Amino acid sequence: MENSEKPIQRKMAFTATLKAVFWSFFGVRKKSDYEQDALQLNPIHVIIAGLIGAFIFIMVLLAVVKMVVS
Repeated sequence: MENSEKPIQRKMAFTATLKAVFWSFFGVRKKSDYEQDALQLNPIHVIIAGLIGAFIFIMVLLAVVKMVVS
């Protein structure tokens, strides 16, 4: 038996992955962009970009809290 389906091609650059993760943190995304990203994003890149985004978000929150408290 031969599988006639094409394998999923994941060719999106890491910077494009960062952009997609940023927009997901922000909560605004076009449906067409989401569908395109779902086909092209590398899951490992998404995890790494999510961790980077979470780290930056926490650091910004800490900086704002320090600034308000002092």
